Amino acid sequence: MNFNRLRSHFFELMIEISNFIIMNSRLLSRITLDPAICHGKPTTRNTRHMVESILEYLAGGDTLEDLVKSFPDLTKLNILACVDYANEVMKMKGATPEAA
Repeated sequence: MNFNRLRSHFFELMIEISNFIIMNSRLLSRITLDPAICHGKPTTRNTRHMVESILEYLAGGDTLEDLVKSFPDLTKLNILACVDYANEVMKMKGATPEAA
């Protein structure tokens, strides 16, 4: 691969990464990691609601509306941020389901 082609590929990749960060930063900014809160596990911003707990509720069949009703300090956007966060972690770790 020649230098100009490599440089072009690099810039295309950087633009793609920048667009991805801009699109997801609004939701992902709602997730925080603080060693003093929930042992450093990811939580929704300014709460003690752990991402994993929110995902467990959703996996158990609760809807966004159910969660907002049960936890008035949560918003639909915070719940969607939990899903987005889990999605990004799965992408980064390359996790795949194991065969049964």
